[in-house]
Amino acid sequence: MYFHQSQTRSSPAAPMSALEDGDVGTFGPELPAMFDGVKLAAVATALYVIVRCLNLNSTAAPPEVVHQVTALSRYLFKSCPMLTKEYVPPLLWGKSGHIQTALYGKMGRVNTPTLHGFRKFLAMPDGATATFDLFEALGDHSTGDDVTMVICPGIGNHSEQNYIRTFVDYCQRQGYRCAVLNHLGAPPNVELTSPRMFTYGCTWEYAAMVGHIKQAYPHTLLVVVGFSLGGNIACKFLGENPSNQDRVLCCVTVCQGYSALRVQETFLQWDQCRRLYNFVLADRMKKLILSHRSSLLGLNSSNIGDVELSKLYAATSLMQIDDSIMRKFHGYSSLKEYYEKESCLNYIHKVSVPLFLVNSSDDPLIHPSLLEIPRTLAEKMPNVMFVLTQHGGHLGFFEGAMLLPQPLTWMDKAIVEYADALCRWEKSRPGACRGRSARLPPEGGGERP
Repeated sequence: MYFHQSQTRSSPAAPMSALEDGDVGTFGPELPAMFDGVKLAAVATALYVIVRCLNLNSTAAPPEVVHQVTALSRYLFKSCPMLTKEYVPPLLWGKSGHIQTALYGKMGRVNTPTLHGFRKFLAMPDGATATFDLFEALGDHSTGDDVTMVICPGIGNHSEQNYIRTFVDYCQRQGYRCAVLNHLGAPPNVELTSPRMFTYGCTWEYAAMVGHIKQAYPHTLLVVVGFSLGGNIACKFLGENPSNQDRVLCCVTVCQGYSALRVQETFLQWDQCRRLYNFVLADRMKKLILSHRSSLLGLNSSNIGDVELSKLYAATSLMQIDDSIMRKFHGYSSLKEYYEKESCLNYIHKVSVPLFLVNSSDDPLIHPSLLEIPRTLAEKMPNVMFVLTQHGGHLGFFEGAMLLPQPLTWMDKAIVEYADALCRWEKSRPGACRGRSARLPPEGGGERP
């Protein structure tokens, strides 16, 4: 019995011995092959992720252009090759809206030029001090006219941002004077003189800058330009009062969201990482507000107190910051009222000068549903042209062959090309009232070539 048990316990040793002696030679060559297969699968998976994340399978294409058929639109297609030419982003990363947006946010532009201008200070009725920077043209405009770009930057931005400097330098070299608004509270080392900062749609400082330019240069024509949040302010300003459109040749906006309420609602969603972008933007905005803490708390008539600041410290989204701080600068009773009254959505249909609205399909900050707003406007209003690129991200629009982007972006060149065309169009119109382009009667329905 003992021997039988011992034999039973030791019996597994026989197969082990057989495996060691014979089967290792059988399975040995298959193990490296199996590992090679795992490596190949891992490489294939990594390549698939890279291709999907970088959107490498997407092809370059001309922008989609939505417009009504008018004499002006036909002229623009003849005069603006970029409306029908392919926009070619850098091959390895330019087709990713996230990378385009990240590079714009971190780097701004490549080989950013140094600008030489003058800072202007304007006293506002409520005690605030608006500032803007003025840059004279570096040559004559192709039409011989005096034309000024009045530029409204993105959220919390000013004339020292790299993308603004690149754009201004290019405009100067094409014969444009440039006036760039510095959002109230945005420029470094400029103290607030009243207990408020810029908001999503307050046009007071922008209106003061435009008024100063009109008075200082009585013969200049204006090209209104707004980037992101600045696009909302620019369109709202033009629609608030018909007189604001005097001497305005056209208006160009890039990457704006059109409806403040709907933008903030989509910012709470996780698709396209919008919630993450919301957190990053909120953190920047929080730091900007806190840098003016003493001014906001110390000045008389301030609506901001310790309770609001404690909510600001805990905020993780722009909506929370808007509710605790921003809406109170102008005494709005609710967040909904703030968004509705500060949005250009209720004013843009009153703009009669040519409107050039530019967006990118892969902009991670702008939900696709928001792009129906400019599309509908372009289909119904003869003065509106909606241009939608396939790539570009949020204020990226980098161009390049393989890896390195070019100093000038598609956005910079497209804006100036459109403005040049409008200058020539306005000059060629017999008996035209300069700067007040009448509404253009449609000659057909909406068109998307």
